[in-house]
Amino acid sequence: MAGSNSRQPQFIASTGNQSFSNAPLIQSADTDQIVVPERNSWKNLFAYMGPGFLVSIAYIDPGNFETDLQSGAQYKYELLWIILVASCAALVIQSLAANLGVVTGKHLAEHCRAEYPRGPNFILWVLAEIAIVACDIPEVIGTAFALNMLFNIPVWIGVLLTGLSTLVLLALQQYGVRKLEFFITFLVLTIAGCFFAELGYAKPVAGEVLKGLFVPQLKGNGATGLAISLVGAMVMPHNLFLHSALVLSRRIPRSVHGIKEACRFYMIESGFALMVAFLINVSVISVSGAVCNSSNLNPEGQASCEDLDLNKASFLLRNVLGSWSSKLFAIALLASGQSSTITGTYAGQYVMQGFLDLRLKPWLRNFLTRCLAIVPSLIVAIIGGSAGAGKLIIIASMILSFELPFALIPLLKFTSSETKMGEHANSTAVSAITWIIGSLIMGINIYYLMTSFIRFLLHSHWKLIAVVFLGIFGFVGVAIYLAAIAYLVFRPNKKVTHLLALTTPASQHMGNGSGRTSIDCLPREDIVSMQLPQRGQQTEDIG
Repeated sequence: MAGSNSRQPQFIASTGNQSFSNAPLIQSADTDQIVVPERNSWKNLFAYMGPGFLVSIAYIDPGNFETDLQSGAQYKYELLWIILVASCAALVIQSLAANLGVVTGKHLAEHCRAEYPRGPNFILWVLAEIAIVACDIPEVIGTAFALNMLFNIPVWIGVLLTGLSTLVLLALQQYGVRKLEFFITFLVLTIAGCFFAELGYAKPVAGEVLKGLFVPQLKGNGATGLAISLVGAMVMPHNLFLHSALVLSRRIPRSVHGIKEACRFYMIESGFALMVAFLINVSVISVSGAVCNSSNLNPEGQASCEDLDLNKASFLLRNVLGSWSSKLFAIALLASGQSSTITGTYAGQYVMQGFLDLRLKPWLRNFLTRCLAIVPSLIVAIIGGSAGAGKLIIIASMILSFELPFALIPLLKFTSSETKMGEHANSTAVSAITWIIGSLIMGINIYYLMTSFIRFLLHSHWKLIAVVFLGIFGFVGVAIYLAAIAYLVFRPNKKVTHLLALTTPASQHMGNGSGRTSIDCLPREDIVSMQLPQRGQQTEDIG
């Protein structure tokens, strides 16, 4: 890291001889590390398990549930293809984020700080922080809805109480991160099992579901807005920073073979985790679409489906769970929100450390983010009630989608660059696919932004002069948005990364000519210590 190389040099420079000028592996007997042995075995996969599943929690958070429920209620199965495309895109993008960390030993935020001038770097940091706050808003509202269902606490009071969930979460962390995550995962999978059971009861027409999955269609401006929300809820900017940093907590062999194996196994792990998340999202949309579009739906159910949000969704499970539907749904919703808080805390730590070389204690970092998310949530909950809070989740997801290019473009540029990735840079095919994905996301965002803004101006009842000034202001904003994207796309990479893998012919000769060496890279001690504490451990501040 910039500013800390004198204390903890982190890179191996392949010089083609037996000496290493940076001899940089972090040695720490106290580091809680997972060591991957240098061997050809599928058993190594278990050593890589963890980062992908932690990242996948963000794909089944309250924001996903909200957008899934509304898309099913309003458009039945027509938007299922968005989930399929977003899941496939997420697998490719998350794999690239993992590859960046594995190959270079630096996560995405650190690369941005090293690559971009101070001004653009600061703007990227601000956008990343806004994305984390936007991601935390659904967790705040989801937790408030869960408390309302469990204890009949008004939503606005529940929003205030979510500030205390930070302290409760960190207190539970003292008994072991893995135990807590296992318990949360069990609860989330419980609600998934309930939706799978309800899926069998609702009996959606298989042909219609398949058509929704494989036939793209967007009927109306409302569908476009929901599609953007679905993409924003599935492919989140903060996940790219998170995944590229989490992989640095492993000790992997620093040979060509070890690097390639790590990249392959991280992709397999991410694929399995995202497949589970994909099935859960599809089942939620299918249940919502089947129940809310059923001809046998009673008047109470019709009223709920007209403005379906997380606070009303438990009625979908009554056929399976009876009177316990709301309680179990609330417990799983609470678990989903709190487990997503873990990923938000980690991502916030890595973003702040990477962009600013600054770290805070996890409880303080989480509390600051939560406070920023509570303010808009509280205002909307007081004014608009649960319906307004549900709409805020959709808006937050749209913000995430609009911000995605500012994390995605640097990731694509860095992973496609041989100056940063060496022989592990993206192939031409992978580069083409990822840039097509990025272009589609940016295209649909810009289309929706322009059409919505023009429609607003045409149907506005304001005076002509106000409409003119608002139009000028809006189009200038869109121009700035496009200019920022163009800057990231066309600016050539200038900084060279010293690869951790020994890839030169001379250095491979050191490994007996087989591309395998006994050189290992210990996990980044600063990354490991940034994770939430185990019992008896405390995270130190590093300024």
